[in-house]
Amino acid sequence: MEAALFDLDGTLINTEIRSLALWRMLLDNHGITYDETSLRRVMGRRGVDVVPEVLPGTDPEVVMEEIRSYYDHPDLPGIVPVPGAAELVSRVAEQGAPLALVTSAQRWWAVERLTDIGVVEVVRTIVSAEDVSVGKPDPSGYLLAADLLQVDPAKCVVFEDSLAGIAAARAAGMTCVAVATTHHPDELSHADLVIPDMSGIDWPLTELPAV
Repeated sequence: MEAALFDLDGTLINTEIRSLALWRMLLDNHGITYDETSLRRVMGRRGVDVVPEVLPGTDPEVVMEEIRSYYDHPDLPGIVPVPGAAELVSRVAEQGAPLALVTSAQRWWAVERLTDIGVVEVVRTIVSAEDVSVGKPDPSGYLLAADLLQVDPAKCVVFEDSLAGIAAARAAGMTCVAVATTHHPDELSHADLVIPDMSGIDWPLTELPAV
């Protein structure tokens, strides 16, 4: 593997529980009935891609602004780093390997969260929600990152937590390491490797154990 591509929410920072809470607030506010299985389908995807599915006929940008208005709600879970994540990003950078962030979030959110965990200076390449016309599980974001890094997609390893993100990485022809912070490990068997968090993962990543 020559390059490391990282998802953000659920992979570097543990925010997916918070994201689900935001979607619950939105749907409750609009009187939309949902179950936890259907709600989990939004995980790892761009909000503007999800809104037409859950609130048909609404303006996705207006709805996303409503979600952002909930960001300071006192009942939201806090944002904490995934164990070992910042350390792994730093090791990749120290080795001089190409690395990028590929996130379904907006760029401002990505920059703020990378700053929080102390790696914003080493993550020079960010592909965010604004940079693609179709989000995960479409592979566009990961393919764009490989192009920006000038690395063959087959020589990229992706670190992801969501089903949509893993599908995007595999569709891009990349090796995928699934981080089981969001889903049960049994749900992530289509990844090349499943790990509980980033602790103990070193770089360069020369081989992957069998799942």
